[in-house]
Amino acid sequence: MTKNIYNFMGHRSLAMIVSSVLLIASISSLASKGLVFGLDFTGGTLIEVGYEQPVDVLAVRNLLEDNAFSDPVVVHFGAQTDLLIKLQGEPDSDLGKRVLDVLQGSGDNVELRRTEYVGPQIGEELRDQGGLGMLAALAVVMLYVAIRFQYKFSLAAVCALIHDVLITLGFFSVFEVEFDLTVLAAVLAVIGYSLNDTIVVSDRIRENFRLLRVAEPVDVINESLTQTLGRTIVTSLTTLLVLVALFVFGGELIHNFSVALIVGVIIGTYSSIYVAASMLLSLKITRENLLPVEKEGADLNELP
Repeated sequence: MTKNIYNFMGHRSLAMIVSSVLLIASISSLASKGLVFGLDFTGGTLIEVGYEQPVDVLAVRNLLEDNAFSDPVVVHFGAQTDLLIKLQGEPDSDLGKRVLDVLQGSGDNVELRRTEYVGPQIGEELRDQGGLGMLAALAVVMLYVAIRFQYKFSLAAVCALIHDVLITLGFFSVFEVEFDLTVLAAVLAVIGYSLNDTIVVSDRIRENFRLLRVAEPVDVINESLTQTLGRTIVTSLTTLLVLVALFVFGGELIHNFSVALIVGVIIGTYSSIYVAASMLLSLKITRENLLPVEKEGADLNELP
C-alpha cells in the first residue's frame, strides 16, 4: 500500500463547485456571445505581402483600420518581413491592390505576393465537419473505454472530455479570442491528451480495486490517484513547457493554437483527477463491477 496517500476525494465537493462555475460561465458565454470565428469559417480574403525590413504588425493593423478596413487580422507569416493579412467580406478583385496602395503610402517598399478568397460555404463545411469530428471522437472514446474497462468508466471518461471541451471553448468565447482551424485542431488534440491521462488513472483504479479487496472505493481511488500523481505532473509540466515555448517563440500564426492547448492541458489534468474519479464515486463503482462475469455452469464443465 502506498505511503502518504493524498485525500483527493476529500476535496471533490469543492472541485465540483469549481467545475460547475466554469461550465456555467462557458455555456452562458457560448450561448450569448458564441465564438469569434476566424476567416477559415466566415469567409474572406487572405493577402500576403513582403517588406524589405522587419515590420511591426500592430502598426500595420492600425494603418489599415485608419483607412477603413474593418477588423483586419495581421500576423507574421514565417519571417519578420512577411505579413499575412486577413479581411472578412465578399470577394473583391481590387482589394489586394487597395491594401498594397495603403501600405506603400506609408513610405515602405511593399510587395504583394498573393491574394486568395475563402468562401463562407467552405468555412461552414469545415465548421460542420469539425463539430461532427468531435462528436465522433467522443462516441468512439465511450465505446473503447466501455469495452476495455466498464461502462461506468466510459461515462466518467466522456463526462471529463465534454467538461474539457466546453471549458476550452468557453475560454475562447469569454475572452473573444479568434477561433480558427488551428484552434479546432488543438481542441481535438485536447480530447486525445485528456483521454490518455484519464485512461492511465482508470487503469490504476481498476488494478487497485482487484488488489485492495477490503478497501472502500474512495480509499482505492485516493491511492490510485496518488500513485499516478508523479506521472501526471511530469507529463503535464513537460507538455506545458513545450506549449509555452510555442506561445512565446512560435509567432502569431500559431498563437491561438498554443493558447488552446495550454488551457486544454491544464483543464485536462484537473479533470482526470477530479471529474472522472468523482464521477466513478457518484456512479457507485465497486470491486464487483470489475470482476469478470462467471458463466453459468462453468464449474460443472470443469468436472471430469
